[in-house]
Amino acid sequence: MVMKLSARAIVFSLCLGLAFFAGQPVTVHGGRGGGGHGKKDAVVDKVNKIVAKAIEDKPGVGPALIRLLFHDCWVNGCDASVLLDGSKTEKKAKNNIGLDGFDVIDEIKGEVGEDVSCADIVVLAARHATFVVSRGKIAYSVKTGRMDGVSSSAAAADAVLPPSTLRFTQLKANFASKNFTVRELVVLSGAHAVGVAHRSSFEDRLDDDTTPISANYQTALLAEVEAKTTAKVPDPIEPNNIRDKEFAFRNASDYDDTGVDTSKAARGVLDNSYYHANLQNAVLFRSDWELRNDTTGEGTMETFKADANKWYLQFGKAMAKLSELPAEGTRFEIRKNCRKAN
Repeated sequence: MVMKLSARAIVFSLCLGLAFFAGQPVTVHGGRGGGGHGKKDAVVDKVNKIVAKAIEDKPGVGPALIRLLFHDCWVNGCDASVLLDGSKTEKKAKNNIGLDGFDVIDEIKGEVGEDVSCADIVVLAARHATFVVSRGKIAYSVKTGRMDGVSSSAAAADAVLPPSTLRFTQLKANFASKNFTVRELVVLSGAHAVGVAHRSSFEDRLDDDTTPISANYQTALLAEVEAKTTAKVPDPIEPNNIRDKEFAFRNASDYDDTGVDTSKAARGVLDNSYYHANLQNAVLFRSDWELRNDTTGEGTMETFKADANKWYLQFGKAMAKLSELPAEGTRFEIRKNCRKAN
């Protein structure tokens, strides 16, 4: 049967299909696929396949893409300014140490074409990375239609990105400035269940006079990083999550793994194990421990420790909200190359 469409229907269909590329919002629903809108679906499918393959080849890419979203959107909104190359761009910010995933974004851009903004690619890549790294437990919807910024500043990034040494009141104020609550701060901090950190980011936790930290964990951690620190590797990395360490390390740290999957298969999985570690004072960052200095913060961590499904749901909502931070500025474009302005 041949279906005839009116001129209005044809125009509407074309506009809907092109909305992804013209800066108009189209919703991409949670899960593996898109939302059934032709070209948009094709773009989403390409993003998902590239992200899944990249994570399969190099598991650390998943946490990197999730982190990349936060570090882009927290600075001038979701405008892909974090992707721009240069000697003084956001990539060079102190608080962006170890930022990764740029090659994956480049690969996606090469596949989806010049009409898709880099800002949308960052959002879609983080969305699917979250889905894959959580083993399908976290799925959320996002809109597309973002435009790319044309400027990027390391100083601007360091001025707004929260360093790992912040006190609770500072963290609360930082998140409030973006209209995020204490609960959402605790929710997003759960991303530290995956990924790695440079020694310089938690050096203060290795000192004797530091924020409360499990003494056994600190001793094991110090021995570990001292062994890794050399003239060639002055700033070694450590897994964010004690869960991902070998049994000997966890045992020496007196880590209680009750309710945590510590099998090798579970390493690098985005789950609620961060809260188990934090409530035992076995986390790398001072900013993580600082969440315990607030009744709401500690109570929320206890909730998420006890019920992973509650955290999965809230993390998806917080990531969707993060993806909607509006771009700031007066000039935007859709970059042909994500690393440089047109």
